[in-house]
Amino acid sequence: MLVDGLPTGSAEKAVLTLASGLVALGHHVAIFSLRSVCHYTLPEGVVYQVITDKHRSSWLNINESKRRAQHLDEIISRTQKFEGDYDLVISHLYNSDKIVARCRSLDQNKVWFCLHEMLSVSSDLSRSGYSGRINKKSIQRVYQQRNIIAVSQSILDDIKQTYQIEPARSAIIGNPYNIAEIQNQMNEPFTPPEEAYLLHVGGLDQNKRHDRLLEAYALSGVTLPLVLLGESETAQLGTLKAQAQTLGIEDRIIFQGYCANPYPWMRKAKALVQSVDTEGFGDAALEAMLCGTPVISTRSATGTVALLKGDLERGLADANAPALAEKIREVVTNPPDVSAVDFSQFETQQVCQQYLALN
Repeated sequence: MLVDGLPTGSAEKAVLTLASGLVALGHHVAIFSLRSVCHYTLPEGVVYQVITDKHRSSWLNINESKRRAQHLDEIISRTQKFEGDYDLVISHLYNSDKIVARCRSLDQNKVWFCLHEMLSVSSDLSRSGYSGRINKKSIQRVYQQRNIIAVSQSILDDIKQTYQIEPARSAIIGNPYNIAEIQNQMNEPFTPPEEAYLLHVGGLDQNKRHDRLLEAYALSGVTLPLVLLGESETAQLGTLKAQAQTLGIEDRIIFQGYCANPYPWMRKAKALVQSVDTEGFGDAALEAMLCGTPVISTRSATGTVALLKGDLERGLADANAPALAEKIREVVTNPPDVSAVDFSQFETQQVCQQYLALN
């Protein structure tokens, strides 16, 4: 596994869950991190190595991918000399992919690039004009005729249609979950609000569209408190508090901040509400449903749309505040039943077998 560091994030969490599951099945797993950041406890039995870029001169950045690929090649060649060739290589996230794509020490038939987000709407890549054309060419160089895994069908469709990428091989494999562990953690003690509440889980970044969320909540007329669970920068937090005050809902918004275990909050919530412009897989939605909680979401959250089938579709809204407000009222009044949903396809061991079948 190669990844651009391990900060807090759904993609990084998926990498570690997958690695842990493969070790449990008896496989030798190594994670090569291309940055020295790691905010998680590493799974037992996983070999972990940080491969950082020692160059600091800004003028060298134009050749960064090539230079770092050469450095990575040296380490991989040395490792394979003593341990044998890797049977399967998975690169996660674009910053890793553009380096791995230049490696010459790896059998490219064994290398797969795992896409966790729509590159066309990524904040780093979705540019217009000259820089946008440069980014498009760069993306084509990385992924054209490569083996591609996407965590959702919409992500694969996006890269094929937007960038005219034709994969050598492709697969749709969702993120892995230790379902029993999640359902055990959701019963851990915590101190919830005294009354029922709505919940949003996610960092306060622009893509999450908390501005739309607060407006929809105000329009809904629902009086249940809205709990926002997630990291936030001071400036963004101040902006949202000011918006809540303008909307007259400041006394019903609870800025709870980051929580290492969100599952008890999910279990007790009346519903999880998402207002994003786009997303990869739909991790928060699936985790909420694993905790028995229905989901309200904008349809632009394509990963969540793929999860909400049958009666659960009643929670889907167009990506505007009035439509989302209507769904908040509907689900709070008449919540869909999530107890009959079969989540076994997302169990870690099931997902691991899908990865092993790539070899």
